[in-house]
Amino acid sequence: MELSCGLGGSSQTAAAAAGPATGLPMDGESPGDDYESLPTGASLSTHMMAGAVAGILEHTLMYPVDSVKTRMQSLQPDPQAQYKSVYEALRRIIRTEGFWRPLRGINVTMLGAGPAHAMYFACYERMKRTLSDVIQNGGNSHLANGIAGSMATLLHDAVMNPAEVVKQRMQMYNSPYKTVLECIKTVHRTEGLGAFYRSYTTQLTMNIPFQAIHFITYEFMQEQINPRREYNPRSHIISGALAGAVAAAATTPLDVCKTLLNTQENLALSSVNISGHLSGMANAFRTVYQLGGISGYFKGVQARIIYQMPSTAIAWSVYEFFKYFLTKHNL
Repeated sequence: MELSCGLGGSSQTAAAAAGPATGLPMDGESPGDDYESLPTGASLSTHMMAGAVAGILEHTLMYPVDSVKTRMQSLQPDPQAQYKSVYEALRRIIRTEGFWRPLRGINVTMLGAGPAHAMYFACYERMKRTLSDVIQNGGNSHLANGIAGSMATLLHDAVMNPAEVVKQRMQMYNSPYKTVLECIKTVHRTEGLGAFYRSYTTQLTMNIPFQAIHFITYEFMQEQINPRREYNPRSHIISGALAGAVAAAATTPLDVCKTLLNTQENLALSSVNISGHLSGMANAFRTVYQLGGISGYFKGVQARIIYQMPSTAIAWSVYEFFKYFLTKHNL
């Protein structure tokens, strides 16, 4: 999940923000009923349910912007699919292709985001706690957090990558696929099962630095605007949004390569005399440079940042709320 998820870096933001329990009540709450009083021993099912809800909401609420991002990352777009801004793109897509066009493929994203984020958060929380007990006797170990986040990313992307392939092919201009099922069958028949994981290594290569940059930026911002590390929704949202923006901008080249591997743009590949299907991150990097030079690596950066900033905030806030709610009500 760049958030990668999509959630790409949002899990570490959630973990960082949830860490210091200050016991300060929110407005309208009693001291014994505050948000930060979430028990540390939440069950595995709680983490999975909260993660699934957070993942689905994050991806669905921001899906139209994600559709624009995919279009803007096209290396050889049709003249009818060249856009100057996110707003202009959304307006043109709706006007020329129909009101529901920006939501095409959202169903496969929901099906993938639920289990992917459930596994991500559950794995991260469980491994972080277990490794911290071993490495630092229950303390907050950055090494434990890093290992837990990396392992969680492996699981998340293993589930989400096939959904990303189908989603992006449905989002492209003049997509030949009428339904998600038709897309899955056609890709499997013509390109084989491996097509659904052609961008997997690129996705992992993107998400690991994304999480590192996101976490470092978030912690730095917290030190500046919330040095006492109290529960402060405004500071968490601002820190998370800025961290998501920085991480998104820095990893856009990898996201462009991932999009090319997922969509296999025929027009773009044929223009550089590539026959068949493009595979491998190195080939994708070389092809992007051939087609667009250095600037080609940053196609769609505006849409990616606009997508990532609110989606990070959504994923973090929803996950923490549902973890609190489910634990409090013993669900």
